[in-house]
This record gives sequence, C-alpha cells and structure tokens, in this order.
Amino acid sequence: MKIEPIGVIHTPFRNNEETPVQSSRSRTLGTIEIYKEYEAGLRDIDGFSHIMVIFRFHRSRGYSLTLKPFRDDKHRGVFATRAPRRPNQLGMSIVKLLKRRRNILTVECVDMLDGTPVLDLKPYIPDRRLERGVRIGWLEGKR
Repeated sequence: MKIEPIGVIHTPFRNNEETPVQSSRSRTLGTIEIYKEYEAGLRDIDGFSHIMVIFRFHRSRGYSLTLKPFRDDKHRGVFATRAPRRPNQLGMSIVKLLKRRRNILTVECVDMLDGTPVLDLKPYIPDRRLERGVRIGWLEGKR
C-alpha cells in the first residue's frame, strides 16, 4: 500500500512539549496547504464548519503495543489510546474551518506539529444517533 501526502499543515508548534494533546483543547490557528494538484478536491469544502484531518505522525519513531497514556498510570493497548507511537503512525483531528483561499485552508483547534503531512480531509458531520450509548473505556471519569 502506498499513501502519499496531499498537503502539509503549518502550525506554531515545533516540538511535542508545546503541542496540545487534543484538538478539542486547542484554540490555536494553523493553515493547511493542499498541494496544487489536489486543489479541485477542495470544491464545496467551505460549506462545512469543521473538517477531519487525517495525517501522519511524521516525527514518531517506532511503536509500543502497550504504553502509559498521559491521563493514566496504567499501561494500555496502543489502539485504546491516541498516542503517536503507533504501527502506522496515523492521526486524526477535527479542526474548525475558518476560511479557504484557493488551496490554503485556515483552521482553528490545531494539535499537530508544524510540517505534518496531510493524508486526507473529510467533512465533519455530527450524527446524533452515535451519541447514545457511547462508552469511553478507561477514560471514564478522567475528563
């Protein structure tokens, strides 16, 4: 399988220590630069208030199948966390889309490092049916 970036995100974050742990905890602005050859794919995106950004944790090296998340003192399976040290180094964040100017999207709520490769964008569409019966596993009570 071969996946190539469609763009890059520009943020003020240069290292992991200054980067928010989740987009929902960030009010930081950034820009997503979609490469020119993919610009036509942005048609109609500005009608959405939020978008999902699928990206690669490009500075992550190696992985652990179990790790101690920042919110817990127990080891958890990597697939039960949002940790960047994963077998395929994929991340996803929901950001607020503020404006589009050609191939540049200005967004809010960024939680990625500057220069992060963008693999895909999808519109965020809330589905109220999914809210019923949601469980958050080991994170229950840690919000």
